Parts: sequence; structure tokens; C-alpha cells
Amino acid sequence: MNYDKLVKYNLIILGIDPGYAIVGYGVIEYLNNHFKVVEYGAITTEAHTEFPQRLLHIYTELQEIIKRNKPEAMAIEKLFFNTNAKTAIDVAQARGVILLGAKESGLGIFEYTPLQVKQSVVGYGRAEKKQVQEMTRIMLGLEKVPKPDDTADALAMAICHAHSSCSSLGMLKYR
Repeated sequence: MNYDKLVKYNLIILGIDPGYAIVGYGVIEYLNNHFKVVEYGAITTEAHTEFPQRLLHIYTELQEIIKRNKPEAMAIEKLFFNTNAKTAIDVAQARGVILLGAKESGLGIFEYTPLQVKQSVVGYGRAEKKQVQEMTRIMLGLEKVPKPDDTADALAMAICHAHSSCSSLGMLKYR
């Protein structure tokens, strides 16, 4: 095999921690097994705003983030149901708007469970949230764990996708 012809793998990933009050996001570049933080933050909506307006705000802000950073892929947490059905339904609606925006922008969409993210970032599927956040900080070379927690979770989601998408030999490309 002629290794001179291998193309180095480069991917810009948008990680999302979905919600309707706070949507954490993190954009990273993954180049040859190295991470570079491009941008991170949170899309927030006011509690007393009518729900459709909150969804519109999430959609509009997400589109701006995508336009600015031009990611190829979006990694998002798989929805799990908790005991509060109304919260689960509202998060599902916000997640739907996020998925629509990503699909409309042509992004590949990849879903991961919290267990998969913990395994990918910490190496242990039952890791505590603080362990995941600290390892995310270390892997990305950040001085401190990003706040709010949703932002750190979104960056961990992006790291998980980088590890998952670039781990197989099938990702090697030739010129």
C-alpha cells in the first residue's frame, strides 16, 4: 500500500445537546486525530415566551451557527423519556426543529446515547457527568469546563462523533 496517497481526514462537527430552554452547541474541527474548538455556546429562550416562538428562535439561531461554521455533520443526543411527559414532549419538539434545520442545511445527522458519549470521551460508559466534562475540557485544551453544562455536553457529543466516524479503516481515502 502506498501511504503517500492517503488523504488526511478532516471533519467539522456540530455537537448539540437538545432542549427548549437551553440548547447547548459546540463546533469542533477534527484533523488527523487532533481537536480544535471552533465555537461553542448556548441558544437560550425565555421561559414566558410562547412555545412556537421559542422553537422559531432555536431554528433561526441554529441556522446562523451552521452558516458561520459550515459543519459537515451534526451529532445530537438520542432522546430518552423521563418521568415528566410534558418536558419530554417539549424537548422532542425542539429536537425536531433542530433535526429539520440540520437536514435542510445538508448536514449528516448522527445520534448517540449518553452511554456512547461517556464511553467515547471517558472510556467508561457509567462515568459521572463531571468526569465527562473534565475530560472534554482536557481533550479540547480548554482552560475551564464550558458553561452552561449543556455546552460542555454538546462538545462531548461532537468528540463522540469524531471518534465514532473516524475510527474505522473504511474512513481512509485515497487521492
